[in-house]
Amino acid sequence: MSNIDNEILLNAEDDAAAIEFIQNQLPQDLKDKFSEDELYYFLDVIYDYYATSGIFDSTPDQDGYIDIDLDEIVKFIQKKAKKEGMGEYEHDDLLLIIQAEMDYSEQFEDEE
Repeated sequence: MSNIDNEILLNAEDDAAAIEFIQNQLPQDLKDKFSEDELYYFLDVIYDYYATSGIFDSTPDQDGYIDIDLDEIVKFIQKKAKKEGMGEYEHDDLLLIIQAEMDYSEQFEDEE
């Protein structure tokens, strides 16, 4: 296997673990509301937001944290999902998904 193949496999495994974590964090009504494919889509769009928003270029506060406006991520997902024909999604539903993704990511920050 090449390094690229290994990286793709690791990314796929990490995404699967993130989706499983998110599904476990969501209330039952949202677990039933969103398909796994939709959750993968949301995850991709969240990562796209992080990559294109310049958020990681921000200066951390004195505790080392970057202020992330969750409402901006919700709006980004809503706009992109509508544009790409995925549908329209409720603000509060997306907010719970984003928070679950952040909780998942924070696990690894604590390990560093």
